[in-house]
Amino acid sequence: MVASRRLAAIMFTDLVGFTRLGQEDENAALLLRREHQALLRPIFAAFGGREVKTLGDGFLVEFASAVESVRCAVEIQRAIAARNSARGPEDPLLLRIGLHAGDVVEEDGDVVGDAVNVASRIEPLADPGGVCLSATVYQQVRNKLPMVFEHVGARILKNVREPVEIYRVALEGRRPTPPPAVDHAPEPVRLAVLPLANLSTDPDDVYFADGLTDELITRTSQVPQVRVIARTSVQRYKGSPKSIREVGEELGVGVALEGSVRKSGRQVRISVQLIDVRSEAHVWSMRYDRPLDDIFAIQDDIAGHIAGSVAAHLTGQAPTGALPPVPGGSETSDMEAYSLFLHGRQLFGEKGSIEAIRTALSLFEAAAVRDPGFARAHVLIAETLLWLATEGAVAFQEAEARAEDELRRALRLNDRIAEAHSVQAALYLGSDRFDECEREARRAMELNPSLADPYRWLAQLEAGTGRIHEAVGLLEAARLLNPDDVNVLSFLGRALAYAGREADAVAFWEASKSRIRYRTNAHMSEFYLGKGDLARAETSVQELERVRPNSPWTYVYRGELEVRKGNPQMARRLIEQLRERQKRGEMVVFFIGFLEYALGEMDEFVESMEEALRCRVLPLLELLYSPLYAAARADPRIQDILRRQRETQSRRAPGGPG
Repeated sequence: MVASRRLAAIMFTDLVGFTRLGQEDENAALLLRREHQALLRPIFAAFGGREVKTLGDGFLVEFASAVESVRCAVEIQRAIAARNSARGPEDPLLLRIGLHAGDVVEEDGDVVGDAVNVASRIEPLADPGGVCLSATVYQQVRNKLPMVFEHVGARILKNVREPVEIYRVALEGRRPTPPPAVDHAPEPVRLAVLPLANLSTDPDDVYFADGLTDELITRTSQVPQVRVIARTSVQRYKGSPKSIREVGEELGVGVALEGSVRKSGRQVRISVQLIDVRSEAHVWSMRYDRPLDDIFAIQDDIAGHIAGSVAAHLTGQAPTGALPPVPGGSETSDMEAYSLFLHGRQLFGEKGSIEAIRTALSLFEAAAVRDPGFARAHVLIAETLLWLATEGAVAFQEAEARAEDELRRALRLNDRIAEAHSVQAALYLGSDRFDECEREARRAMELNPSLADPYRWLAQLEAGTGRIHEAVGLLEAARLLNPDDVNVLSFLGRALAYAGREADAVAFWEASKSRIRYRTNAHMSEFYLGKGDLARAETSVQELERVRPNSPWTYVYRGELEVRKGNPQMARRLIEQLRERQKRGEMVVFFIGFLEYALGEMDEFVESMEEALRCRVLPLLELLYSPLYAAARADPRIQDILRRQRETQSRRAPGGPG
């Protein structure tokens, strides 16, 4: 059959929660799918929609008219709402719908093309019971339908080159924020602040240059219409021979700030230039020769000039009048406290060893003692304590209590520090206060849209409530802001696998395992064990044993593998070793449970999960998604544990090798 090309409106639908329901009750899931198909098909026909194909628990539908596609989507959601109202809250049916219009190619009854791809990526952005559409559809229907639309904003969609403006149909009479004209909403400029070169004669001053780089990243992140790449992703270019154009292409930025710092006694010289990475032309440059005590004014000056230069970069016109104000500041006028802070932040950013992090903590503490009003020093004390606790280097409960006290103090001093709210979100995440975690993460994003960590906290919340596709989207957004963040990369690979994108996950792991050896190999061990591929699992587990032989995750995957190979005695020995560690205060109860499950000791596994629930360390992601525990999900006792978890917490964070 000859392929034909035409313009069409494309609808994607998805039945919310179908995968999880199928894991819990396959018969109920099949009945729900049949019911929703019977409900939707007459509505498609009524609005001229052609059902191209079913996609498991969803539909791909083609319309000749964008107007009819939107009318159909709204009618579907109204029909489902009426069905849910009649059935009651115990038997919900929820659907997401995404719409886009564009060029499609039909061959043998199927349709393909960019319009299909974009519509499939828009659908997960809709709320359960909601409808999202692209600006292309919005422009065609906004003056033709008696509906109101909310502007969601630009979203970066997988395998789509340019950001797509998204709109939401305002159902149930909600009043929307008037959508801005698309032509007047430029995309933020992506900026990389490259490590400043240290030209001082004293090599110990390298911390000052690195600290000042961090400071400029923090300050420029507050410039309107700028998204700044995180420190961890630019630090690898320190001393790099790569050209600005190569760096820009690798980081996906349009402009870069580079420069140098020379510190001599109480004087400092800072040279900086803002460069268009494509043309390598200088947008703006400046040299500062000032007393060291003026460092805070220099930072304000640089950030202000960048604000003006970015405005010019966006409009193509030279800035006029006063430079845009940039909020924030050092929050201390004590140069000694500030130097201690910069030195500690360099050590903490490098994370070279536990002892280096302990030294960083002592430097932050010294800065806070010297200037108790230095809010960001208190924030870094809290973040460092939580990091040490996660690594098992300090007692977790004591670290958690002290971190909360330090954050409370910091926020009393200055409640507009995005990092403080982000660390507070992490603290709430670890203590199962999930609504508060979401509030603090969103506040951090509001204060600094360039901060990647809040996206990761929200991704953990979404994954813990079954919205794994939403978690993937948040992690991909975090990766844009911090392409080298090992926490983001590690979580993203596992989320891709749990979302059913196994080929993407394997390709991602193969590309990242040389950089993130432990966590990537841990996730590959889980994946290959779930597939029954013991040879590949052996390779990954051996790598775990080379990198972290005493990690409880290494014990779990070695024990699981040995049971599969007919050597259960090894798993029992590993359980005994974990019990000894448990007596010393280590929180290893769910690791013991996983090994009990591998041995087929279901009663003992359930008891361990009960204890994990009591101790707030229930490994929810594994219980919800991991192929290793698929059979456990059908056990009524595990279902009851998950039910009680849902009842007591509105949100839940995942486990996983750290």
